[in-house]
Amino acid sequence: MGRNAAPAPTAAEEQQPLAENLCWLLSQASYVLTTELTAGLEELGISPRAHGVLAAALTGEHSQIELARMVGLDKTTMVVTLDELEAAGLAERRPAAADRRARVVAVTKAGERTVREAERIIGRIHAEVLAELPARDRKVFVDALGRLVSGRLSEPAVCSHPVRRRTPRS
Repeated sequence: MGRNAAPAPTAAEEQQPLAENLCWLLSQASYVLTTELTAGLEELGISPRAHGVLAAALTGEHSQIELARMVGLDKTTMVVTLDELEAAGLAERRPAAADRRARVVAVTKAGERTVREAERIIGRIHAEVLAELPARDRKVFVDALGRLVSGRLSEPAVCSHPVRRRTPRS
């Protein structure tokens, strides 16, 4: 390196222009965490998206449309996800108890076991990620994100060019 040459910027310095950009920070955190969860769940043969659908389906008798709304999926992605879960023997579409014409998503015993195993993996990864924060800040951080997602950021704004959700391939 010559006398007047500046050292190459570090990764942290290269990110500096976006260090206070809330959208970029949340997007980057989501992308990297989802990728890590995807890698962690590979041994179970499910994706974070599939886990979310199974976990939501365990909360009661829900139709595909209700589950899609609960986990933030469009109809097409929900159908593909349920097809994958059915093929793996983790979920089934069944007639609803209250209305035999309606179909609900039921988690099989194998699906219940998979959810329990997935939640152990997810819990470990979440704990590792949150360990970057001081212990006193972890719950505050998660609670604050929860308030944003259930409040001001609960629904996307209407716009002429809707933003597509970035999801890793599963």
